[in-house]
Amino acid sequence: MTVALVSGASRGLGAAIAKRLAADGFAVAVNYASSRTQAEQVVAEIRAAGGTAEAFGGDVTDEASVVKLVEEVRAALGPVGVLVCNATGPQPEIAADRVTWEDHLGQLAFFVKSPTLLLQAVLADMRAARRGRVVQIGSDVFERSLPGMSAYTAAKGAQWGLTRVWAKELGADGITVNLVAPGWVPVERHGELTDEDLAGYVADVPMGRIGVPGDVAAAVAYLASDDASFITGQRLTVNGGHNMD
Repeated sequence: MTVALVSGASRGLGAAIAKRLAADGFAVAVNYASSRTQAEQVVAEIRAAGGTAEAFGGDVTDEASVVKLVEEVRAALGPVGVLVCNATGPQPEIAADRVTWEDHLGQLAFFVKSPTLLLQAVLADMRAARRGRVVQIGSDVFERSLPGMSAYTAAKGAQWGLTRVWAKELGADGITVNLVAPGWVPVERHGELTDEDLAGYVADVPMGRIGVPGDVAAAVAYLASDDASFITGQRLTVNGGHNMD
């Protein structure tokens, strides 16, 4: 059974991705930073549905923590064959005249440092297997260029750059590297939203609805599957056509 490690999987998109991959037959390592109870609930739901999963704590922006995390996953479930870089942090709106280098570093830690550490920790096992799937969770905000989101947008652009370069570097090893870029998909951190809150956004979505976590999870599941073995270095935008590449 192939092992899938999903970072930041205790809630939101990560939880949905973990559940979908488990339903597709992967043994899922549900990573969390501090929300152990929520991660264990995700694991319980996966097991109740007949899947295989374990919860693993670890700060995926810290090198020693990432090494320990992957060692624990390998010992409990086996070598990681699918890596989903989903973990994120706060995404504050900060005007251009107030954004600092520290603000940039805060975003780069999640979208450049963390994917780099995670990839390096699983790469030897993927190379040994001559197969691997790396799926990064990006954002369509890179095209939307939202005011006040320069630090987040710049980091997401860098993440997309990593994806493209790694795809070229690792293709000969049988490893694909792709990025799923969701539009606005409300999850727990967005709080309670009304139809009125969503109306303005939905009005610009050709499909006429807001995205749900399952939409993103389905895209990740496809890229993790054997059906996507010849797809690498690609960016799959999941936003109902809100903006188009």
